[in-house]
Order: sequence, then structure tokens, then C-alpha cells
Amino acid sequence: MSKTYTGSCLCGAVKMVARGEPLRVVHCHCPSCRKASGAAFVTYVDYDLDKVDFSGPGLAHYASSPGVKRQFCSTCGSTVSFYGDNWPGEIDIFLGMFDTPEVFTPEAHCYVKTALPWLHMDDDLPKVETFSNTTEG
Repeated sequence: MSKTYTGSCLCGAVKMVARGEPLRVVHCHCPSCRKASGAAFVTYVDYDLDKVDFSGPGLAHYASSPGVKRQFCSTCGSTVSFYGDNWPGEIDIFLGMFDTPEVFTPEAHCYVKTALPWLHMDDDLPKVETFSNTTEG
């Protein structure tokens, strides 16, 4: 039987269920994710789209750039997920959506070429210039 992970936004108007283990867990340092989250970088838990279900009245979408959609809660503003045409069949869920974020271990940093210069990445994780759907870059 596969593991099930649950989560919600800050106010609970968006709920999530993810089935099975993620494809990968990565820290993203791109400017778009930085703006969407308000943080120096974000941590995503990536899943096959068909293994994740969202429910609740608050789920909203924003097309942040051509071929890219970001989901957020229209009630509390919490960031929920990211998906795009360049990664068909995948969805990247913000780590903070999960009820048990501590069970996921990051595997790499991506878009390090746009990381903030004062950020020290001394965790020995692979660092890739752009995004790759593998941790090998």
C-alpha cells in the first residue's frame, strides 16, 4: 500500500492529498518563484499530476508566464503549486502545503545562477544552473 500525504493552505480553504512518493524534492532559486512566495527560495515536492488531488473552495490559478500556472488560495493567499508546459504531467507542490513537511528531504538546488548572492548553499546538495527533472542537471 502506498503512502498518502495530506496538506492544506494556511486557512484550510484548500486541501491536498498526494499519493505515493514524490518524483523529487528541490530548492528553486528562480526570480519567479521568489516573487510568488516572497521568500529567498522555495522548496518544491514534485509529483505526477495524476497522484495529487486538491479540494476546497479557495483554489485559484494564475498564469505567471506563458505555459506556466501557479495555484494559490484565494482566501488566505497561500502559495499552493506550480505546473507548466515544459514539465507535462507534473506538479510542483510548495513544501509548506504538507502537514508533515519534515518527511521530505531536498535533493538539489536549481536555478542557482539566479540565487541571491548572500545565500550560502553549503549543504552539499547538487547545484544546477536551470531546472532539470533529474537531480543530475
